[in-house]
Amino acid sequence: MCGIIGYIGKKSASPILLEGLRRLEYRGYDSAGVAIVEDAHLLVRKKKGKIDAGLAALLASDPVSGHLGIGHTRWATHGVPSDKNCHPHFDQSEKIAVVHNGVIENYETLKEHLRAAGHAFKSDTDTEVLAHLIGHHYEKCRAKRAGERSANGRAPANGSPLAQAVSDALREVIGTYGIAVVCADEPDKIIGARRGSPLIIGIGRDGNFLASDANAIVAHTKKVVYLNDYDVAVISAGRFDVSNLGADTAKIQITQLEFSQEDAVRGEHAHFMLKEIFEQPRTVENALRGRVDMANATAKLGGLNIGADELRAINRVVIAASGTSWHAALVGEYLIEEMAGIPVEVEFAHEFCYRNAPLEQNTILLVLSQSGETADTLAALREAKRRGHRVLSIVNVVGSAIAREADGGIYMHAGPEIGVASTKAFVSTIAILTLLAVHLGRMRALAATRALEILRGLEALPGQIEGLLAQDAAFKKLARKYGKANDFFFLGRGCTFPIALEGALKLKEISYIHAEGYSAAEMKHGPIALIDAKTPTVFVVPRDGMYEKTMANLAMIRARRGPIIALATEGDKAIKKVADDVVYLPETLALLNPIPAVVPLQLFAYHVAVARGCDVDKPRNLAKSVTVE
Repeated sequence: MCGIIGYIGKKSASPILLEGLRRLEYRGYDSAGVAIVEDAHLLVRKKKGKIDAGLAALLASDPVSGHLGIGHTRWATHGVPSDKNCHPHFDQSEKIAVVHNGVIENYETLKEHLRAAGHAFKSDTDTEVLAHLIGHHYEKCRAKRAGERSANGRAPANGSPLAQAVSDALREVIGTYGIAVVCADEPDKIIGARRGSPLIIGIGRDGNFLASDANAIVAHTKKVVYLNDYDVAVISAGRFDVSNLGADTAKIQITQLEFSQEDAVRGEHAHFMLKEIFEQPRTVENALRGRVDMANATAKLGGLNIGADELRAINRVVIAASGTSWHAALVGEYLIEEMAGIPVEVEFAHEFCYRNAPLEQNTILLVLSQSGETADTLAALREAKRRGHRVLSIVNVVGSAIAREADGGIYMHAGPEIGVASTKAFVSTIAILTLLAVHLGRMRALAATRALEILRGLEALPGQIEGLLAQDAAFKKLARKYGKANDFFFLGRGCTFPIALEGALKLKEISYIHAEGYSAAEMKHGPIALIDAKTPTVFVVPRDGMYEKTMANLAMIRARRGPIIALATEGDKAIKKVADDVVYLPETLALLNPIPAVVPLQLFAYHVAVARGCDVDKPRNLAKSVTVE
């Protein structure tokens, strides 16, 4: 969840690190810091708070130079946000500095052993323990090499004592980590290592990089290497070497980034979230491009890597995901069951890992993750593979851990999503789930005429989303009207029920308003007790097979004087008689309603948050990519 950046090369490190940290701030923004090696001295600058007000101001008043450094922006796990808990952390000698993303689960045990050896700690973090552990092993490595020189009268074998110390320390560690390590005594290298937390090497013309996210380095290079679990990398200005703690050799593949520097900036938009909402027509087009086969009334999904006979034999699909991706998974359940007739079960990824869910022989696991690095989703993937089941993925980041470890999958091609509250990745995921449902359905009993109807409906969605985005001013007006409410309900039925959940999540994520999503039918089973004249309800009520029943649920809220905002199909005049405000959705197939229905909810949440003065792109207590369990 934290952001890591490292640079070694011909240029000054400080501005490169600061720029990279700004691009990584969506991963954590409690505090930030850098460690730079300058004239064989290790200099650290770090400060609580967001980067511009904290670290950037500190570097302006107390600058450092040097061509080698590491930086970190923090999302707190161990220890409250404070200057002392900010990364980088020193070892005992203060010659080694470490930045870390992840959790060291056995840090208390390690800390006691190190205290017994005379180490003193200055922070409350698990990372400082790791720094001291590396320093402890570094001194042992140096002592051993000095002994070899004394005994043999010649220099010890080549190799980096720092790299050896990092490897030795990590063999004692239980937990997850993406780390970058520098040492004043070895001012020509950065050591990086990963287990469970993403880390990539960037290969540049004027030096090399280390980062937890390609956004941080895309301005400098598009050639990257995604490290695998247990990889340890030694990075210098002109080369890099990778070894693996659990294997004789490391698997290295150089990947070309799909996106550019321009894709990772806000441009004319006030926030990344707004930019990404307005990118949704293009991201839906990207999700569909080359995958719609009208001639055969099906979808072409070349990355599945599973033969047609095996796909036909599937008798159950389990979808594992977290957060917004879990809501997309719920939509996928409706789509696959309706079109393909295959039973689908949606699991929270973190629950799937830790319960003994029975999986029949022909069950396939489908995992959803924008980043491709979500820790609990990756754990679910590994658990299913351990039990001998095939795993498919839908991810946005090419080269991510989930993309590499799944048997097959489908990329979103949505471009970088930087706003913490996911928008375009959610819509892209649903578009791809629809294609997958058509693909599986056509292998079974889905008629060509019905499949063509769905595919044509999908191709019409980008234009329909454009029409909704053109009404942005109306959503801003709604936000001003209702933005002072303390509680909200979001209700839907059928395949729009997950959209009610997603609408509630978006509102509470970025505006901090208490919001609950329910099936409209569930209201009378308890939650309706909370309805009053101060509690607005957002109804997703398109003209579909559940329309009359949803209208009856709406009437129950109306009878209790609850304010109602309705999302209804164009041309629905009856809704105006019972709702206080109506947002009209374009007419489409019932199964496709989730995509246009979510767009007004995203814009409504955004404008409410702005009106309340909230930091939309960096909501409190949240970070973009959850890489710790």
